[in-house]
Amino acid sequence: MAIEQGPPTADNPWPVALLGAKVRDWIDRLGTAWVEGEITQWNVAGGNVYGKLKDVEVDATVSFSIWSSVRSRVPADLKQGDRVVAAVKPNYWVKGGSLTMQVVEMKHVGLGDLLERLERLRRTLAAEGLFDPSRKKRLPFLPHRIGLITGKDSDAEKDVKRNAQLRWPQVEFRTVHTAVQGERTVGEVTAAIRELDADPTVDVIVIARGGGDFQNLLGFSDEGLVRAAAAANTPIVSAIGHEADRPILDEVADLRASTPTDAAKRVVPDVAEELANVRQARARLGLRLSHTLSVEADRLAALRSRPALASTAWLVDTRRKRSR
Repeated sequence: MAIEQGPPTADNPWPVALLGAKVRDWIDRLGTAWVEGEITQWNVAGGNVYGKLKDVEVDATVSFSIWSSVRSRVPADLKQGDRVVAAVKPNYWVKGGSLTMQVVEMKHVGLGDLLERLERLRRTLAAEGLFDPSRKKRLPFLPHRIGLITGKDSDAEKDVKRNAQLRWPQVEFRTVHTAVQGERTVGEVTAAIRELDADPTVDVIVIARGGGDFQNLLGFSDEGLVRAAAAANTPIVSAIGHEADRPILDEVADLRASTPTDAAKRVVPDVAEELANVRQARARLGLRLSHTLSVEADRLAALRSRPALASTAWLVDTRRKRSR
């Protein structure tokens, strides 16, 4: 290796190995840092774990490795999709020219920590008035086209469409398939809300998912997603299908449905019920009209039965007497 003599120049460049060694030494001085994120990749090979950790709010990802000597000290149930905090030490591999994060310790984010953060966000949004009943938009009585945001080939999609079309066969759907859990949820659902809101033929938007555990529903409490729903001009129905630990989307939506099936029933009127209501209304109008006509006919008959109207001869007799 050439001896370093001052900063590198075009005439006196550093060897690649020297540059790599300097980068490694500089990175080693960073020490260990605690980070939080979502596991988006978890591959086991030769007893070691190679994965990726994604920021929970912005699009930023780092690779990490857990050596077999450390793996025995981390929870055995860690998997892709989990939200974790980890103590990582940056490591630059000179031979391969790659940077990874060696995990020293990793654990699940405490449920209490997550609930506290969600509660702070909930208070912030409530203070801004995003939960106020006065800002919620009324759903159309009979939507011509429903925008549906849900997972592809999901039970939620089938439930919404089947129940809506049973109630009103002419109803139409514009469906946007998105991830409904995991790292892609926030970005895809947010984009779908904006896409359907920009479509003038869509009368109402239903966001449907068939329930799930607390961590799988975290995407529906993301601040960016929730604000996109609040900013939409089209009425939004949240049908996440989870009674406990309700996601913040439920609070911002114009209507919260307990399940996808409930969403279909509350968005689309039942054609049979509406026809029955029309028949009952017509029957009531007919009875009221018949009663009114009967009353007026009786009144006319009573007037005509009065002596003054029963015979007109008295008018002639009265005139005759006066003319004498």
